[in-house]
Amino acid sequence: MLTLQYVPHHEFVSLDMDEKIRRILKSVKDGKILLIEGRLDHIEESELIKRTMQIINKTFKGIEIASIDYEFKGDFLDKLKKDIAHFLLRKRSGLTIVGPATIVKEIRKDPSKIELLTMEKKKK
Repeated sequence: MLTLQYVPHHEFVSLDMDEKIRRILKSVKDGKILLIEGRLDHIEESELIKRTMQIINKTFKGIEIASIDYEFKGDFLDKLKKDIAHFLLRKRSGLTIVGPATIVKEIRKDPSKIELLTMEKKKK
C-alpha cells in the first residue's frame, strides 16, 4: 500500500533543523511519502541528504527529494507582492516531496507541474 502523508506548514515551522530531519527520516523509513507544505532551506536539505547517506543499509536504500516553489510572473509590483507574501508566510510557499528510494522511482518537475513516479510492485 502506498501512503502519502501531508505535513502542514504549522507543524514544521516551529521545529529546529534536527527535529525536522528526524521526523522526515522516521516517516520515510516507515515507507511513507511526505508532502511538506513549504520548502526546506538549502542547509536543511543538505543535512537531510547527509544524514540519509549515513543510515543507508540493506533495508533502507535512501530517499528521493524534490522541492518546488510557486512561480510569480509579472512586473516589479508583482515581485514586491511575492516578497511581502514570503516574509509574512515565512517562506511557506512551495512544496517539498520526500519519499523512500525503494518506492519512489523518480520525481520530475518543471515550472508548471510535478510528477511522482513509483516502483511497480513485483508479483510473486
